[in-house]
Amino acid sequence: MKVRSLKLREAHKASSNGRPSFCSVLWDYQAHHLVTASSSDPTISIHDPLLPSSAPKLLRHHRDGVTSLALSPNSTCLASGSVDHSVKLYKFPAGEFETNITRFTLPIRVLAFNKSGTMLAAAGDDEGIKLINTVDGSIARVLKGHKGPVTGLGFDPNGEYLASIDSTGTLIYWELQSGDALHTLKGIAPDSGLDLSVMNVLSWSPDGETLAAPGLKNDVVMYDRDTAEKLFSLRGDHTQPICYLSWSPNGKYMATSSLDKQILIWDVDRRIDIDRQKFDDRICCLAWKPIGNALAIIDVMGKYGLWESVVPSSMKSPTEDIPSLQSKNGNGLLLFEEEDEELSTSGSLSDIGEDSHGESEPPSRKRLRKQSALETDFDDDGSNKLILMRKVESRKKAHKGIADYGSEIQRSKMISDGPKLQEAFQPGATPVQSGKRRFLCYNMLGTITTTEHDGYSHIEIDFHDTSRGPRVPSMNDHFGFTMASLNDKGSVFANPCKGEKNMSTLMYRPFSSWANNSEWSMRFEGEEVKVVALGTSWVAAITSLNFLRIFTEGGLQKHVLSLDGPVVTASGFKDELAVVTHASHCLPSDDQMLEFRVFNISNGVQPLRGCLPLTPGSRLVWFGFSEEGQLSSYDSKGMLRVFTSQYGGSWLPLFSASKEKKSDENYWVVGLDASKLFCVVCKVPDLFPQVMPKPVLSLLNLSFPLASSDLGAEALENEFMVNNMHLSQIQKQIEEMSSVGLDTSSLDDEVFNTEAAQDRCILRLIASCCNGDKLVRATELVKLLSLEKSVKGAIKLVTVLKLPNLAERFNSILEERMLIESKGTMQTILPNSKGNASIKNDIATSMTSTSTERSKPSEIDFSLSSSKLSAPLFTKKAKLEGNKVDAEKTERNHTSMINDIGKVKKIEDMKAAGKSNNAVEVKNVGEILQAQSHRPNNPFSNSLNNQDKKTGEIDQVPSNRPSNPFLKSSVK
Repeated sequence: MKVRSLKLREAHKASSNGRPSFCSVLWDYQAHHLVTASSSDPTISIHDPLLPSSAPKLLRHHRDGVTSLALSPNSTCLASGSVDHSVKLYKFPAGEFETNITRFTLPIRVLAFNKSGTMLAAAGDDEGIKLINTVDGSIARVLKGHKGPVTGLGFDPNGEYLASIDSTGTLIYWELQSGDALHTLKGIAPDSGLDLSVMNVLSWSPDGETLAAPGLKNDVVMYDRDTAEKLFSLRGDHTQPICYLSWSPNGKYMATSSLDKQILIWDVDRRIDIDRQKFDDRICCLAWKPIGNALAIIDVMGKYGLWESVVPSSMKSPTEDIPSLQSKNGNGLLLFEEEDEELSTSGSLSDIGEDSHGESEPPSRKRLRKQSALETDFDDDGSNKLILMRKVESRKKAHKGIADYGSEIQRSKMISDGPKLQEAFQPGATPVQSGKRRFLCYNMLGTITTTEHDGYSHIEIDFHDTSRGPRVPSMNDHFGFTMASLNDKGSVFANPCKGEKNMSTLMYRPFSSWANNSEWSMRFEGEEVKVVALGTSWVAAITSLNFLRIFTEGGLQKHVLSLDGPVVTASGFKDELAVVTHASHCLPSDDQMLEFRVFNISNGVQPLRGCLPLTPGSRLVWFGFSEEGQLSSYDSKGMLRVFTSQYGGSWLPLFSASKEKKSDENYWVVGLDASKLFCVVCKVPDLFPQVMPKPVLSLLNLSFPLASSDLGAEALENEFMVNNMHLSQIQKQIEEMSSVGLDTSSLDDEVFNTEAAQDRCILRLIASCCNGDKLVRATELVKLLSLEKSVKGAIKLVTVLKLPNLAERFNSILEERMLIESKGTMQTILPNSKGNASIKNDIATSMTSTSTERSKPSEIDFSLSSSKLSAPLFTKKAKLEGNKVDAEKTERNHTSMINDIGKVKKIEDMKAAGKSNNAVEVKNVGEILQAQSHRPNNPFSNSLNNQDKKTGEIDQVPSNRPSNPFLKSSVK
């Protein structure tokens, strides 16, 4: 027999370490496309067999190598399994990603569709086989019985059985109706050991009567469909075990590949090999062309090719006389010819996921024995006419539904995507990657990383600031922890259930303790931990039973609460624990309905609860507290939201990745503070960073997603809104401290700095409004100024810009506010007769000063270093008199501001001469306003200089101080 050579071309790059990889190849049912994948490459390639030199279409959605492929019978849906534990569905041949239909805890090895495409079987190293209903995405059943990784799956073409084989050589027949293992044949196939490029496979004959599997004698063994008895074997010139086999479309021929690097073509009826091909590398997968006499092959190095004219022309074609099952149409899709569920006495469906969608199978030898009593009664009574009418009606419905089967499947898949609830996740964790180190936790304090090593995991804890956190020794993890949380006192770990006997474990490790053996652990039977969190002196775990379990730092079980729905994530900060749960099923638009709750552990109260907003069509990807303790969330559409007490409790959108990022970047959030978002920038398509090299934190400015302003001053408007938000937060803190009788003077300096920064921003906005002829908006802005000198500065500004009408309005606003202030001061101090004369003198002096400034606007002091108006004006004047250093600094700033006024006048002269433009004016006004306060420029700084501290100690404002008309809350 002549041995020919076949040229292969590269489809996927070989493994970097040179080791063989398991590669996959398959055809669509019309032979228009060829699909390949490799376990060393996360990319799926769709080739055009007519143009082999053209570039293939690439699908890059997996994070690790692709180990298995499967196409639905009508080739409208492609499924892929990967080392990254996920099973993904795509539209075919477009390659558009549809959904992650399921996940495993270990790599997937094999996938298989049933003949109707309504069920997908998936299995791998987890040893369990998931039967997934592709119409609604639900898991119909999990079949457990194998003791090793499952490497081969095959649905009986008649829809009654599922056959599976594992790496140890055990073959199991499963009955789909009951989920029982009917036959278990142990040790009938070679043990593939730890070589993942070799997988035991099996295949049903096209007529469904015979099951083929590798034998122990370098042969292929055929088993009976119903009895699992050995029928015969194909034994020839293979010198090593069979590693793949495939039936021809008509079932007359079989192709087998072996570890000896040969492919043999067999005439099954005659049980002899009729052709062969020798290759340089082992062929790990092959597929008969559904239309034509050809065989697609791929080797362990990722090279593929097409063997034409496989069967000699003198013999029957491999596509001639393809067996047709009674319930199969031309496309291999089952028709709804029999409705067993209508005739069954119990009303149960005959097949999980198959008859439930209106299909059935022809009566096999075994099925005839299971005929229902009701159907027998009809036969005995001669009432076959009724059955015939039902079958005719069913056949009509089937033909009507099959006419647009592809679109129906796509619509049903869209429906199946809708109700899928988001899985629970740990903030700051990255997905499992086989053989790679990953983050169990990454926050603003430090990281917890883990990697598998010789059957156990190795965990390391590192702090960003090594001088701040303790040095924590690494830990050998024999539990397989998949989630963790970290704070400055300790770390908590947890793992899900592993199998039926293993229980979920929670473990806490403090970094330091006065007592020995301070580490503790808890075991959970019948439930598994989903999310963990840490606080000041407590540990929290939320489980699959929707239990919130609270433990003390020492391990005391303190509280067990029932939550309203499945947990999504949780985060802790000091005494507060925030938990996100599902509030209901998803909307048809695929929007998640989430709810958040905040618990105060020390007080045993729940201060906050409400709906968690998400961008439409997104998922929650990060949740936690800012450095200041503000609750924050980040979704998959790149929107960051921060919870505020404004409007009775609202979420403010403070960052939008779509406006910030480049097209090739994704942001992986770590945390945030008052003004910055801390994240790791990942290059597309990566959604998360690798542990090595160490990720670099990037700082991005927080900004509201504002509309494009007609002033072109979006940056100033954003600064205005951020300052407003920060002021409201400080005022809330002051109210909370005052309500419990605490001294709030420590926050006075922060309030002043923020108000001064806000006034500088407002003055720049007023300048922009004046130059843009938006005078009404300028009048609205001047009413928002907090400091008296700021209002005077605004009057001076519009006077220099030669807007006398606006200057008159600003003067009227100032007089009205001064009058309100004087009335409020009199009402507050009047009960105390002492000092009334000095108060009146202060008020008279203030009013005289105002009238003088109106008559001489060019001499108005333009500085913003006046006292803040959160307290009475006369009190602040007393402070300045008592503090000579501050007064001298203030006077120097006033002088510099007056000198800068000349610059503004020169600008106005240039404008009159046609040599200046609005942009230059705004820039110079900004330069003038930049130096208006002698206070620090950082509005979020908490530092106080020594002189301010002393002044605050001398002149403390009473808690029942009068309302200030210059505060924004007082302006009507």
